[in-house]
Amino acid sequence: MTHHLDALETRAPEAREAALMAALPAQIAHAQQHSAAFADILQGVDAASITSRAALAQLPVTRKYELLDRQQAQRGQDPFGGFATIGWKGMVRAAGVRRVYQSPGPIYEPEGAAPDYWRAARAMAAAGFEAGDLVHNCFSYHLTPGAWIMESGAQALGCAVIPGGVGNTEQQLAAIADLRPEAYSGTPSFLKILIEKSAEAGQKLSITKALVSGEACPPSLRDWLGAQGVTAYQCYATADVGLIAYETPAREGLVVDEGVILEIVRPGTGDPVAEGEVGEVVITVLNRDYPLIRFGTGDLSAILPGACPTGRTNTRIKGWMGRADQTTKVRGMFVHPGQIAEIVKRFPEVSKARLVVTGEMANDAMALSLETTAHSDEGLRARIADAVRDVTKLRGDVHLVKPGSLPNDGKVIEDARSYK
Repeated sequence: MTHHLDALETRAPEAREAALMAALPAQIAHAQQHSAAFADILQGVDAASITSRAALAQLPVTRKYELLDRQQAQRGQDPFGGFATIGWKGMVRAAGVRRVYQSPGPIYEPEGAAPDYWRAARAMAAAGFEAGDLVHNCFSYHLTPGAWIMESGAQALGCAVIPGGVGNTEQQLAAIADLRPEAYSGTPSFLKILIEKSAEAGQKLSITKALVSGEACPPSLRDWLGAQGVTAYQCYATADVGLIAYETPAREGLVVDEGVILEIVRPGTGDPVAEGEVGEVVITVLNRDYPLIRFGTGDLSAILPGACPTGRTNTRIKGWMGRADQTTKVRGMFVHPGQIAEIVKRFPEVSKARLVVTGEMANDAMALSLETTAHSDEGLRARIADAVRDVTKLRGDVHLVKPGSLPNDGKVIEDARSYK
């Protein structure tokens, strides 16, 4: 069974793109008018003109540290840093917040009143969850939104939920034995613990299907869970934007959710990369309450070509492939991907760059390799070396290499130092 949630998943890609681009100008205008942060970030932007991905790519990327910076600057006034368009009595925004969450930082996120606010039902349907199922939810209910993301999705499908939370393994196993849930949501590692502890007690879990997230679920663990009678699928979601992508029975990457516009950009920039190249996941979410425009998740992934064999026609990504924030300290100075991007932009001959830091701590050496068709041009190499010193305030070797020579792993800065 394909377990499609609705017809949106199987519409023609052209129809989906037209619908997303038609909704984009209104969402940008709404953010400018009702979000103080985006009134500032998007000042001077003509929302009506943002009707294509090329136009969207000209807007600045807002990254997680900027959420934190704005929230900290407005503590006691606006806990959401001006990004949310809803609030509660005493805030200048319109009322409408149902819950407020705290993620590490601390960063505060609002939850509005819309059903399936985080859009998790789509991922659960793909994982085989159905109306009438009982879901044992083992994400944390304490301050962070993980458990509520899953619970709202389960309820939208017509499932009942056991709010298991984290820890208290013996108590959770007792509840599972008594209530016999068919489904599980939580981390894959805790599901493995439940299965193993249940086996030690001579019991077999009633759970046969699972939606897991929050950590990696490699094929070896997925296969182990399958051997224990549990078919598990992954989803990729964040506290800021909710569901981003989800796994299907095809087991070919993750299908992008219908409620987001996804871009893959070169780390440290807002520049989209070619299909298949690894880069940072940037999301524009069609959420009127928390209208994040070009939000940099800090996660690395890449677009998979083709369509999902299950009939879903949306873009697919490879899944989580690491973190995009590769800032490192070299000889007491921070070097970040944005600086490497600035160097590249100074030289049209260069298409891609990678900085490798070697040596031992306190005895660092850095080398910048750059892809260019002019890889024998010593004058270009010398000018780039000057730019490295100008931008980073550090000296480093410069190597010009042929296009296609650098790894496709999303790394702009590689820390290859020995820490012994």
